Amino acid sequence: MVEQANTQTTHGAARGARDADHGANDRRPGAEAVTRVRESDLEPYIGLRYLSKLFRLMAVILILLLIAETVTGLMQQGQAAIPTLLAEASRLIVFAGLLWGAGDLAILLIDVGHDVRASRILLGRELAHQVAEHHGAGERVPGQPADR
Repeated sequence: MVEQANTQTTHGAARGARDADHGANDRRPGAEAVTRVRESDLEPYIGLRYLSKLFRLMAVILILLLIAETVTGLMQQGQAAIPTLLAEASRLIVFAGLLWGAGDLAILLIDVGHDVRASRILLGRELAHQVAEHHGAGERVPGQPADR
């Protein structure tokens, strides 16, 4: 619920910034199309968040299974089960750690995706400003035919 509120707040702030940018760019024809933020740039990474939660849930389940196995082994066999339980416990702890780490990697991928999106938007805006400055100074814009 909190994540949805944060996502909506982020989207609202981005839309507000986009609307403010539109007002500043209305003087230059075509600049609005280049500097506007596309809806695909604002979409959250829902699948990666679910994947992260799934991996973490699986890690917690493995730890709970470890506790249940330890209790059951000690109740049934007593201290004779300790060598077997130590080997099993170390294996389950390693797997749980790997799953938890995979969940953290999914969160890291989300952060990387946000950085890439922000860089793409910033680069597009910088390019639009540069093209507008050069076009306004009477220089030929690359990709457009020269005036005759």
